[in-house]
Amino acid sequence: MLKFGILDFDTSHAVEFTRRLNHRDIDKDQWVEGGQVVIGCPGESKLSPERIAGFTDAMKKLEVPLVDRPADMIGKVDVMLIEAVDGSVHYERARPFLEAGIPCFVDKPFACSVADARKIVDLAGKKKLPLFSSSSLRFAPELVEYMADARHGKLLGAVAWGPASLHERNPGLFHYGIHAVEVLYTLMGPGCESVTCTSDKQVDVVTGHWKDGRVATVRGTRSGPGTYGAVTFAEKATQNLAIGTKYIYRELLKKIVETYTNGKPPIDIAVTVEIVGFIEAAFRSANNHGMVQKVES
Repeated sequence: MLKFGILDFDTSHAVEFTRRLNHRDIDKDQWVEGGQVVIGCPGESKLSPERIAGFTDAMKKLEVPLVDRPADMIGKVDVMLIEAVDGSVHYERARPFLEAGIPCFVDKPFACSVADARKIVDLAGKKKLPLFSSSSLRFAPELVEYMADARHGKLLGAVAWGPASLHERNPGLFHYGIHAVEVLYTLMGPGCESVTCTSDKQVDVVTGHWKDGRVATVRGTRSGPGTYGAVTFAEKATQNLAIGTKYIYRELLKKIVETYTNGKPPIDIAVTVEIVGFIEAAFRSANNHGMVQKVES
């Protein structure tokens, strides 16, 4: 049974992950086996500090022991869940635990720059620790089922969409559009060389060009229905793929438990770094009249 610690309570993930791992106040079909949240630290937030008090109260009701300092969790956990909504602080939040030899799951966005992403990867690598970061949308059952079905043939391109509210601390698609980007990367795989982005108040439309000549698009919406989905263009079929959210936390947590039990993340961390590079390049393009920008990886 893995002992998990959670740092930063400015996101509902702190509470929702605990409910599923600790089998508390949630339907049995949402339970995840193999780990428990044994300690937490409310932390601090420059992005949404007003959310911490409410989620701290919820964690207390779930009877999770809390500490005031992140360092107080060292020695009491097998794995840390770095949950700050603000991707720009993830390196500083994960660093003490990685340096202490404690592996970390870093919630989305992994980082808000390729430079910071590389620092997290390098530190985990030096300590020989498994490292995993992902949007829960990557493991939506409908998406997993589509990827396992070989009948449609090779994927030639796709359009993925989802809500993409903005925050200056998570610029561009880093804040909420990260989910739609992860859907696109689940479908397309890595290898995007360059992007262009058309941005307006209500939408970001990012088109990527892959090394093998395939082209795919993310539409991050800020008006209309806040749904997720994709259209896939494959060799044998074009398909409209609706993506639900009911079981996405459960499925992500299963992958987290598996990763830190066997030491093998389901996604190469290099893919995660490329996703950071994709979003960073899209933000540069949006601020340069849609000019083509290279994706760093």
